[in-house]
Amino acid sequence: MDYPLLNVFWTIMWVFLWVMWFMLLFRIIGDIFRDDSLSGWGKSGWTILVVILPFLGCFVYLIARGKGMGQRELERARRNDQEFQEYVRAAATESGGTTGHAEELGKLADLKNHGDITAAEYERAKEKVLAG
Repeated sequence: MDYPLLNVFWTIMWVFLWVMWFMLLFRIIGDIFRDDSLSGWGKSGWTILVVILPFLGCFVYLIARGKGMGQRELERARRNDQEFQEYVRAAATESGGTTGHAEELGKLADLKNHGDITAAEYERAKEKVLAG
């Protein structure tokens, strides 16, 4: 075994950078295809640039559209969360029995989160809802 420790370090570093590069490349390609504001020609142009000239294409994409990547991801996460909340509300109202309690507790939680009622008022109201 004639492989010095420094060579092991360099090999591990290059493998790590190679994996990180592919993660960045796949994230950029995913962002290209998920972006609804890009036309078909824009998507094909960015894809060709990123595939044919991967280093230059990725760097240019990050410079030109990097800030928007985070905003689009945040918007997508918020939209998914909102859809999930709507699904939970719909499922809770369809289940019967506790629909009134679930709706009232949701309204109370919203009031508390917006600062309209204090924590003590929230606890008292919650106890009333659960008791009745």
